[in-house]
Amino acid sequence: MKRTPVPRSVARCIAVAAVQLDPAQGMQHLHQLDMRGSAAAQGAVVLGIESSCDDTAAALWDGRRIVAQRQADQDIHRQYGGVVPELASRAHQSHILPLIHAVLADAGLVDHALADALSGESPKAAMARLQGSAAPIDAIAVTRGPGLLGSLLVGMGFAKGLALGWNKPLVGVHHMKAHVLAHFIEPPFPPFPFLCLTVSGGHTQLVRVDAPMAMTVLGQTRDDAAGEAFDKCAKMLGLPYPGGPEIDRLAGEGDPERFRFKKPEMPELDFSFSGLKTSVRYFLDKERRRDPDFAQKHLADLCAGIQADIIAMLLDKLERAVQKSGLKHVALAGGVSANAGLRGALARLAAEKGWTTYIPALAHCTDNGAMIARAGAFLYEAGQRDSMDLQATARLAW
Repeated sequence: MKRTPVPRSVARCIAVAAVQLDPAQGMQHLHQLDMRGSAAAQGAVVLGIESSCDDTAAALWDGRRIVAQRQADQDIHRQYGGVVPELASRAHQSHILPLIHAVLADAGLVDHALADALSGESPKAAMARLQGSAAPIDAIAVTRGPGLLGSLLVGMGFAKGLALGWNKPLVGVHHMKAHVLAHFIEPPFPPFPFLCLTVSGGHTQLVRVDAPMAMTVLGQTRDDAAGEAFDKCAKMLGLPYPGGPEIDRLAGEGDPERFRFKKPEMPELDFSFSGLKTSVRYFLDKERRRDPDFAQKHLADLCAGIQADIIAMLLDKLERAVQKSGLKHVALAGGVSANAGLRGALARLAAEKGWTTYIPALAHCTDNGAMIARAGAFLYEAGQRDSMDLQATARLAW
């Protein structure tokens, strides 16, 4: 017998009545119904999974906003002064299942009590239970690269398992493009076309963005990224990992003019930070021969000088890109965009030059699941569907 679809208005009345009989289950059905309605009106419902480095993250985009997001950091790397790839992969394996249970529970798609119970089961049993509780989700988006291969494989394998179990499409997302599209998680949204300076631990790029699927790299680093320069200089100064936030914090207390370092010149719009790092190292070696406690005595001024030089290099190239392109809508993205010194310097330059700037919320600057979900929604709505043969790629081309 052919089933006649129940009108959405009637279904919602039934769900509201169910709240009176069983509040927990009734509210869950009501939320699922509202999500389906908003998705039909606003766009695709996408679960995003990020595991490219040392943060396990997931988020749910409901077609118009992020309704749930979680992140698990990996403090184990602090004792080694940097990310240890094998330890990162193992931590992802431990975090990813309970993390996604929690995201689905926060979104009202599974019960929190069920999520808590599943976190105590064996991974195989919990995964089977999760696959059996299909949610009103249109697609599973997952970072496919660039990043640490072992970390990427954990997220990719989990996403494929969910896609198979729920019979949902799989959408592979480019990590750096997702950083750019993080500007479309919350308003104000930059108008197309715009320029985006993307600054992270492993990448530094200037990108012209003509549409969500049309981005062109205008310039990029030839060696170290800005985030690497921050972390490596911090390590030379004896600061804990991650060093970038420590330099940013101490720089606010120092004099940026007291110590300045070599800034390499690169052609066109490309960057290089290895020369700055080498300059800092030679300077510290020389001064420590005279006074072993030199760095500790002048820590704030050293941090201020290092940060000022890195920011000057970034904004010099950005200003050149604006002049060449004629675009005055300028965005900042990537983990280093959380740096207070960089944000302030960009705001001052923009006010002087008449630019309009866009920076995501702090939670969406560093690696996060929301940017993968949002980018995945753009890709899904553009028709992208990836097969189970999709591969994680450490050095994924743009």
